[in-house]
Amino acid sequence: MSNYNPHDGFPYYFEQVQNQDLKTLYNPKEIVEFLDGIEEEKANYRYAPGKWSIKQVVGHITDHERIKMSRAFFLSRNQQMELWGYDQNALVNNSRFDQLQFSTLVSDFKNVRSSSVSFIATLSENQLNLIGRARQYDVTLKDFLKSIIGHEVHHLNILKERYF
Repeated sequence: MSNYNPHDGFPYYFEQVQNQDLKTLYNPKEIVEFLDGIEEEKANYRYAPGKWSIKQVVGHITDHERIKMSRAFFLSRNQQMELWGYDQNALVNNSRFDQLQFSTLVSDFKNVRSSSVSFIATLSENQLNLIGRARQYDVTLKDFLKSIIGHEVHHLNILKERYF
């Protein structure tokens, strides 16, 4: 049982995947197979009023990775700055996720993941061990990158448990 919850951010998401290596974590096979199995008609489903649709969840996962990778870039260049937060609900509410084809959202996710994998491949061990600050936590770049996938795992579990 975790001592953290999703509102704690980094430590909760890191716990989801902490013992796995980056190459394995960033292999998109499992999530892509899952997403490719979702029918367009199902993608607008919400498990309760006021909850995100499947399209919005996938768009959020993609946005989150895109945002976090920009932060990872700055950390990899030893830019000592607090890694800022964002309002996930505002980003989703101001998106067009529900108006887009689900296949477009899946394609966007694949493109962002491909970019992430390419970026990670350029990093040295020294860069992966650089320390930055995410909220109140001092974290290595490597652990920060792991937490991005932990966030994905969290949302995949919600999709599997509450949407299907």
